[in-house]
Amino acid sequence: MRNTWAIAWKEIRGYFTSPVAYVVALIFVALTGYFFVRSVDSILSGPNFPEASLRDTLRQISVFILPWLAPVLTMRLLAEEQKMGTIELLLTSPVRDWEVVLGKFIATMVFFLGALALTLWYVLMLAWRGNPEIGPLLSGYLGIILYGGAAISIGLLASSLTSNQIVAAVVSLGILVLLTFLEVGADQVTGVASTVVGQLGMTTHFDDFVRGVIDTSNVVYYVSLMAVMLFLTVRSLETRRWR
Repeated sequence: MRNTWAIAWKEIRGYFTSPVAYVVALIFVALTGYFFVRSVDSILSGPNFPEASLRDTLRQISVFILPWLAPVLTMRLLAEEQKMGTIELLLTSPVRDWEVVLGKFIATMVFFLGALALTLWYVLMLAWRGNPEIGPLLSGYLGIILYGGAAISIGLLASSLTSNQIVAAVVSLGILVLLTFLEVGADQVTGVASTVVGQLGMTTHFDDFVRGVIDTSNVVYYVSLMAVMLFLTVRSLETRRWR
């Protein structure tokens, strides 16, 4: 695991020394702030009665923010290595492919968690002005962390498939949009097909978390999705050894 942490630390330093990363974090906080104010403001919330909760804010993060945030954070991780030719040096060094993938995944998760931690300010505001339920808040944050991990693993896979960062971002964005809105597609079919399509969607398994319910099947879904995407990323790197 020493190699994994070395790679992770290198990428973490890259994130926190890049102005682009701070711009992305600023946009993330601005958007989450807008959704938060909209959900608790009695005027902006419209017919819905405002409540001391981050339920709507976390839903908006999963549907509208993570599908673009994950591609932006991951598009350079392996695509840039391939473009610069440093991927060959990395793969021929005494580092296993899974250590490379896991190290870059951990680094991106650390940056994501850092950006997400900034939204805890909204929790403090709710506690100051209202009486929010702690259970739904904790389960909601657990859900968004799992959702973000799955989205990042998809972006990492896309970045391993090409040397073009824009292409990697577009591919991962397309996959995430598809998985995000599969729940809508499930409403267009009936029977077993509707159930299967709905269960494949990422948002389908997220709603329970924001309601304060931690269902094992939902946790297994996100963990399995992460494991499959990371496994495919490792296999994608391995194919470079055969070329």
